[in-house]
Amino acid sequence: MARLLDAVQFPKDMRKFSVDQLNQLAGEIRDEVISVVSEVGGHFASTLGAVELTLALHYAFNTPEDRIVWDTGHQTYAHKLLCGRRDRLATIRQLGGLSGFLSREESEYDVFGAGHAGTSISAALGMVEANALDGGKRKVVAVISDGGLSAGLTYEGLNSAGHLDKDLIVILNDNEHFIDPRVGAVSSFLSKQFTTDLGVRLQKNLSALLKSLPSGENLKHVARKLRDSFLGLVTPGFLFESLGFQYVGPIDGHNIGEMIATLDNVKKIDGPTLVHVITKKGKGYLPAEQDPIKFHAVTPFHVLTGKGKKNKGPIPTYTEVFGESLVRLAKENAKIVGITAAMGSGTGIDKLQRELPKRTYDVGIAEQHAVTFAGGMATEGYVPVVAIYSTFLQRGYDEILHDVCLQNLHVVFALDRGGLVGADGPTHHGVFDFAYMRSIPNLVIMAPKDENELQHMLKTAVDFTGPISLRYPRGEGWGVSLDAKMKSLPIGKAELLREGSDVVIAAIGQTVMPALKAAQELAPLGISAAVINARFVKPLDRELFGEWLGRVPRLITVEDHAISGGFGSAVLEFLADEGITGVEIKRLGVPDRFIPHGTQDELRKICGFDKDAIAQAALQMVRRAKKKSREGWERGSA
Repeated sequence: MARLLDAVQFPKDMRKFSVDQLNQLAGEIRDEVISVVSEVGGHFASTLGAVELTLALHYAFNTPEDRIVWDTGHQTYAHKLLCGRRDRLATIRQLGGLSGFLSREESEYDVFGAGHAGTSISAALGMVEANALDGGKRKVVAVISDGGLSAGLTYEGLNSAGHLDKDLIVILNDNEHFIDPRVGAVSSFLSKQFTTDLGVRLQKNLSALLKSLPSGENLKHVARKLRDSFLGLVTPGFLFESLGFQYVGPIDGHNIGEMIATLDNVKKIDGPTLVHVITKKGKGYLPAEQDPIKFHAVTPFHVLTGKGKKNKGPIPTYTEVFGESLVRLAKENAKIVGITAAMGSGTGIDKLQRELPKRTYDVGIAEQHAVTFAGGMATEGYVPVVAIYSTFLQRGYDEILHDVCLQNLHVVFALDRGGLVGADGPTHHGVFDFAYMRSIPNLVIMAPKDENELQHMLKTAVDFTGPISLRYPRGEGWGVSLDAKMKSLPIGKAELLREGSDVVIAAIGQTVMPALKAAQELAPLGISAAVINARFVKPLDRELFGEWLGRVPRLITVEDHAISGGFGSAVLEFLADEGITGVEIKRLGVPDRFIPHGTQDELRKICGFDKDAIAQAALQMVRRAKKKSREGWERGSA
């Protein structure tokens, strides 16, 4: 039997289907997503939970003329299948393939790109207001998960929408999860306040009672007010209605017919409306339903068992080393606490949570709060270790500056996913932290060359007395042995790994080992390269750099970070400040553009700072210098 999905290229193609056919289509979409993601990996459980919701939205609204603004975007694989990209889904998150999130460059149906949570309501409200100014009639829908309700930006958008009183529709996709289990008072409130089958039955029974009352407008009016008042006490509606929204729900997010009927009615309501939809993350694939955290984002797996196709190697990831080191230090020091923002498993803080739950805090998708919360704890003598992805900590910049560094508070920032992260692409590459932190007074910035140095840097950070940051990359370490005892490193002191007379290669963090390997490969070619592990971006080891650049006037800096404002820029500033001239410099790193998705190795090669690129840059620099020297000698001899 032919699949209905094969006949759907765009949403208009499925609007002629019956509800029964839409249910069949939902099953086919799930099968397609499972088939593709099990082969190539990607975000998984979120999309499975939102299939019927996606179908209902595109069925009830005239997309792309009507706008659907998805929050974050990792639940939109079904949306991509329905919106002209079915034949390319197998390329998702691969170099040159589809984005794992929304991309305005990819489709007119992706009306707003986002990889960070909490943006949908504000963006959608901007579209609503622009449409109103133009005198347009289009509908705008923001789809946000319950996890997104912990983001402060969400409430700023809700508050503004209620004030403007414009025709915005918000779909609250309530699946009871962030990437990790959701946390926070609002999420707990949603779970507890009759959003289960009991809540739905309660609303239906009260409505049925209202219909059964004898005729009489006054009696009906009083009964309706009593019903609404009672429901306002036992359902989440009053929270949103207090912000100026008409609340509708909760409704079954897997009942397509009910959702379409609800959305058709909601389209007729004037003013901001919130539709509360209950869904099950991982719906339709039992392993994902049973463990939606594990199946939030996956590598290729066997469909029958749910087990990964690639066994984990013996080398621990940087995240694992960080988490285990933090547990060891926290057991030795009762003042150490761990803080994360909805990324416990992603940052390794979950290890501390299991060992010392009373000293571990997951504040939800609230990076600003995480930083200032840490600052408050620091004032009372605690040592907060704030573990957040580099790309997400960008959201707490003002708090880092104003609430921590201005007051010189001892807060440790552990930036996971520092550098190019791979398949998640430009919304998640952590390539700006050196730059956005380096200009802040009091803040020390460091990055380890390997997993062993990571544990020592964490020890250094907790032994320090002011604000300090360490960043480390995604993925496995280099397989070096870990010292049994952690030690503090001297602040601002670099490490000379190799002496050389032709060129100095100064690298930071993940790029140090490739720089060292490049120097080793240059030796048989007659190129003698010194290699410096900078360790610190701030303060820079001025003594070591001054000494070696006085000996060898050729320098290559290497970093897994934006060239603009990064480690190389810090070295240039040092040379200018010291009045050191005559040094030829080449900076390698991420160029001044947003980098697409692909594997980390592919992207480092494209950006020109992998081992081969380092060796080639050194070779060219030294050969130019030798050629110039030879030409000068020849002119002098003539």
